[in-house]
Amino acid sequence: MMAAEEENIQREQEPPSEPDPQRPTPELLLWAYCRGVFPMADPISGEMTWYDPDPRGIIPLDCFHVPKNLARAVRQGRFEIRSDTAFEEVMRACARPRRDDDLPWIDERLIRAYVGLHEMGRAHSVEAWREGVMVGGLYGVHLGGAFFGESMFIRPRRGGTNASKICLVHLVRHLLERGFTLLDTQFTNEHLAQFGCLEIPRREYRIRLGEAIGRPVTWGRFTPNPSRGRV
Repeated sequence: MMAAEEENIQREQEPPSEPDPQRPTPELLLWAYCRGVFPMADPISGEMTWYDPDPRGIIPLDCFHVPKNLARAVRQGRFEIRSDTAFEEVMRACARPRRDDDLPWIDERLIRAYVGLHEMGRAHSVEAWREGVMVGGLYGVHLGGAFFGESMFIRPRRGGTNASKICLVHLVRHLLERGFTLLDTQFTNEHLAQFGCLEIPRREYRIRLGEAIGRPVTWGRFTPNPSRGRV
């Protein structure tokens, strides 16, 4: 199993034949992520732009911080937490504008490509459900011992307050249990800072990335435990 995982990662680091950066494929995404590069679609022009930020945002897994009020919300167990039961629905929810001035960077090209990654076992979602309705979630890419967080969403009008944050807590717990060593957030913001997100230079990031994707880590079974409010 581990040998097969290493062979798959080595194959994913090979450049795809005749790539078109305006039309991402699962193979092109894997090749790019192995190099720390990721795409976002311009909501005005439609141009697909590829980013390699310097500095880079990460959440150190061994220093992940859960605020007290959030730890209490996790223990309350208001949501049923699942993984990979509605990946495309999570992506489409993340693609919806949150405000009038918040135009989406996720378009149909990216949805097709990341759904393809999901079907390959290289992209995963964590979802919060309440009374049979998904009220929050997040998704990202998995390569070896690295997880690249892409986006998250909540539906507060349907009772989803704190749902995406709770999904993040369960995600980090799962990553630690499985042996992941890198949680890439791409950028930093005030929302992520409360969890210990920080910036590191691109050079340091690439060293950490190389070490992480070389680890033969599998996603495994996702088993959330609401009784544990902290990671």
